[in-house]
Amino acid sequence: MSAATFGYARVSTGQQSLDQQLDALNEVGVSRVFSDKMSGAKADRPGLVACMDHLRAGDVLVVVALDRLGRSTLQVLSTLQELHERGVVVRSLRESLDFSTPLGQAVATTMSALAEMELALIRERAAAAREAARTRGKQTGRPRALNDDQMKLARRMHENGEHITVIAQTLKVSRATIYRATA
Repeated sequence: MSAATFGYARVSTGQQSLDQQLDALNEVGVSRVFSDKMSGAKADRPGLVACMDHLRAGDVLVVVALDRLGRSTLQVLSTLQELHERGVVVRSLRESLDFSTPLGQAVATTMSALAEMELALIRERAAAAREAARTRGKQTGRPRALNDDQMKLARRMHENGEHITVIAQTLKVSRATIYRATA
């Protein structure tokens, strides 16, 4: 079976049209186009999943723009990396990139480094925001399932021999929450 050229197109909402992307992909001679009408933030896009399942080593995947593969740089790079490891060549029409060429590989490497830096900066900013909130006495993360009085009640009930399931039902929380409260 010989290598084939496929296309992937995506728009973010059902009200948007795929026509421009489909025209561009058909103009470069793709044999089949996979598509989605949903946000790039969703990892389980049916068209992309079907496309990824269909691609084989030596195949070429053409996209109108790299951002069609995902919403974030990290998502796009993850997809590019997976395809590269599988021996699939990716070409982007808007960016005029062919990731099988030395220039395309250099751009992918640079993008990967920038994405790693972006992820590190996001983590750093999030940690700083959590610390600032904590110093102001604000709750960070998921709210507690039980307040202090409920925690004391759960412990008293447990010490009096009440079954964990009954305590959980009484306080309307999971058994795991009660196990943690009484540990």
